Amino acid sequence: MNEQPLVSVIVSCYNHVTYIEECLLSILHQSYPNIELLVVDDGSDDGSVEIIKKLNTKYTFDFRAQANQGLVNTLNDCIARSRGSLVAPFGSDDVMLPDRIKIQVEYMQDKPQVGICAGNILSIDSEGSLLHKRNKTRPFRRLSFEDVFLGNKSTAPAPTLLFRREALETVGGFDPDIALEDLSIILKITSAGYAVDVLEETLAKYRKHPKNTYKNMRFMIENILKIYAQYASHPAYPEACARFINSMFLKSAKKDKRLARELFSQLPMKYWDKKTIRAFGRYLFVRDG
Repeated sequence: MNEQPLVSVIVSCYNHVTYIEECLLSILHQSYPNIELLVVDDGSDDGSVEIIKKLNTKYTFDFRAQANQGLVNTLNDCIARSRGSLVAPFGSDDVMLPDRIKIQVEYMQDKPQVGICAGNILSIDSEGSLLHKRNKTRPFRRLSFEDVFLGNKSTAPAPTLLFRREALETVGGFDPDIALEDLSIILKITSAGYAVDVLEETLAKYRKHPKNTYKNMRFMIENILKIYAQYASHPAYPEACARFINSMFLKSAKKDKRLARELFSQLPMKYWDKKTIRAFGRYLFVRDG
């Protein structure tokens, strides 16, 4: 076992009492043997701590409860005290498939240029049932900075990210001033010259429920544009912003017409395309959701 790379799995829990046990058991039952698990409860008030403590009496893992510090600060603290050459932050409402870590470690061992390894996901609802319309198997893809920045290829799903510690340290870890840590760190690592390889294997279950961050569309837009602004000197910056705004215009056109109008006002005419026309159709002919 000592010849296999140590993988540090980090779980920060905040008010996920319904999901935390399934999440932790999916990590503890991984087929890959050389894992250190660090669990932090970040100020939950819903009984999560009691569930984690109960599991900790049966399984050996590092558990700490703290006043709320926020996800990014908690991640950086855990990374600093972890020992693995590979690091896997993992959402406390998600579920790992049994061979996830094994598959990724085997893939990354002879590929130092790969800073992040990811894979496909299955989307589930709050009860754990598969959301079949959401689940698509996508082929292997390698992502460069431009692929991520411009949205040229499907992104790397957050519940499957496995980081090379060297890559994290090269870019200084997660940015505490950025709320959407996944996109931020992927851009930082790819801008440093590392690749992101997304495997065709399905590695985790991503849980969709009312408290998912992506459901707050205005919050998502503001923070993604804030991340993009860090690369304002890049030649593709205007196009990257326009592509993203166009996509959000399409998504908001039938659900939040006020937001859609705001987005359209920020979209230069030279970037109008078929997606813009579809968004107009939704905006004009679909009742506000």
